[in-house]
Amino acid sequence: MGKETGFLEIERRERDYLAPEERVQNYREFTVSPPEKVLREQAARCMNCGIPYCHNGCPVNNIIPDWNHLVYEDDWKNALTVLHSTNNFPEFTGRICPAPCEAACTLNITDNPVTIKSIECAIIDRGFEEGWVKPQVPEKQTGRSVAVIGSGPAGLACAQQLARAGHAVTVFEKNDRIGGLLRYGIPDFKMEKHLINRRAVQMEAEGVVFKTSSEVGVEVSLQALRENFDAVVMAGGAEEARALDIPGAEMPGVRLAMEFLTQQNKRNAGDDEVRAAPRGTLTATGKDVIVIGGGDTGSDCVGTSNRQGAKSVTQLEIMPQPPEHEDKAMTWPDWPVKMRTTSSHEEGANRDWSILTKRVIGDGENMTGLECVRIEWRDGKIEEIEGSEFTLPADLILLAMGFTGPKRRGLLDRAGVDLDGRGNVAADTDSYVTSEPDIFACGDMRRGQSLVVWAIREGRQCARAVDGALMGVSHLPR
Repeated sequence: MGKETGFLEIERRERDYLAPEERVQNYREFTVSPPEKVLREQAARCMNCGIPYCHNGCPVNNIIPDWNHLVYEDDWKNALTVLHSTNNFPEFTGRICPAPCEAACTLNITDNPVTIKSIECAIIDRGFEEGWVKPQVPEKQTGRSVAVIGSGPAGLACAQQLARAGHAVTVFEKNDRIGGLLRYGIPDFKMEKHLINRRAVQMEAEGVVFKTSSEVGVEVSLQALRENFDAVVMAGGAEEARALDIPGAEMPGVRLAMEFLTQQNKRNAGDDEVRAAPRGTLTATGKDVIVIGGGDTGSDCVGTSNRQGAKSVTQLEIMPQPPEHEDKAMTWPDWPVKMRTTSSHEEGANRDWSILTKRVIGDGENMTGLECVRIEWRDGKIEEIEGSEFTLPADLILLAMGFTGPKRRGLLDRAGVDLDGRGNVAADTDSYVTSEPDIFACGDMRRGQSLVVWAIREGRQCARAVDGALMGVSHLPR
């Protein structure tokens, strides 16, 4: 694969970023792809590994060495074919996936993995530029119909695969635009939304019907879907946010991260303030902002707060600060726990670890601060450090502490499907069928909060399971 001595001769070169002071002035994507010559050189670094661990590191099992070699050989069109054979939406993963494939790359033993993510993104972007991405319309229809609930990455992948198998697919989305978390949870500066729109055009040409502002279990009857479709796929995500259970958390200035991020994405899409902020405008402008939660959602809140002109931004994490470098002998080729600094952090933020929040300070209406204490972790338990209490000024507190599972109200209350011990819809990864024989589940609604790339994988696998259940056999790839 690639050039056999390429990894010895060519240094790793990632995508460049616009300078922080420039990119925080707007919400556009700010990555700068290397020139084609450099991309081909980076692809040439792919080693002729005995075992390409990048396959296992990638949840959709991308055939990474093959399309790296095709890029090295300047055969971009076939590289796109190989890439699409395992991933319906590489323009999404090429932008927002944390790239576990690179963590698993053999060259990561020396902290110099192949730039898999940037090459993947370059392949699909060139594919669209050259007009190589076309609708794949099935030669014949099966006469069977499937309702897909949710238009996030799992629902979209499942719907596209089922449509290509010849089924009549209708996607029901509760929001006013399709995309789910991709649309309203991921800031535009990480992934612009025209990428979703052009995929929707392709999928409509393949026969998929989208029905927005149609929440199943509220505006649309689940029973009606079961009566009018041969199968129903639940791909509604895991949207039940973890709550902050401390005194004062009920104050108006304590808000969910998703509400904050969604409002800005709606403004970017051209919505007026009435549509963007039905509960009232939520911005960080001129405020001391505290983000509770150290993951990607928290990082997105940091980047959005900076663009809105926050006075200060502080991100708190209850877990200890991870090490700068992982122990390769212990973790490779698995995903390592190590210090990760995102582009949003580089734009400006105070970060602190092993912090337990104790009380929101204010008069019930106006919030002034957040009382915290430093902690130590001993045998998996929290111990407060005596005398370490401190108070941070706070005008806005954003909760980015993860999600506990899918929301029960509406759909799940009416579906009657079994849930697992974590509150997710119970279904295995072979049949993807729930306790109700005509209802299937995939993505975060089945596995809990996870990555976009895992959602795409489950959507694809679920489509094969549904196709097999309807037709007796499926020729869709798993």
